[in-house]
Amino acid sequence: MGTWGSGNFDSDTAADHLSGVMGRLVSEIEEAMAGDPVGLEPDEYDGVTVPCNVELLCLMAEQHHVGARVPEPAVAEGWKTTFMDVWERTIDGLEPAQGYKEDRRAELIRTFDRLVALAKQRHEER
Repeated sequence: MGTWGSGNFDSDTAADHLSGVMGRLVSEIEEAMAGDPVGLEPDEYDGVTVPCNVELLCLMAEQHHVGARVPEPAVAEGWKTTFMDVWERTIDGLEPAQGYKEDRRAELIRTFDRLVALAKQRHEER
């Protein structure tokens, strides 16, 4: 097919590139989820970067570019459960500032729910 428009993502090469970028984000999330749960704690690297990667997946998928992909709904829901279980078990030990815990929990849930909704939408479109 080659090129179908003048946009930055309107070609086979761009679609392949986007698919690769999103694949790397998914792989990073999968590795974090499969690793030691300590790595997902709120003050650990993956505890910070996993929500960032989920947000990036959502931002790209919401553009509906060819090559944009998200995990299956059950996978996205599993990520949310795994991440939030670790977060809930460990956040109090960090003695968060007044209001932070509630605000951060709401943001994390919104982020993962967004991915789950996108995954369900993509699954239904197939």
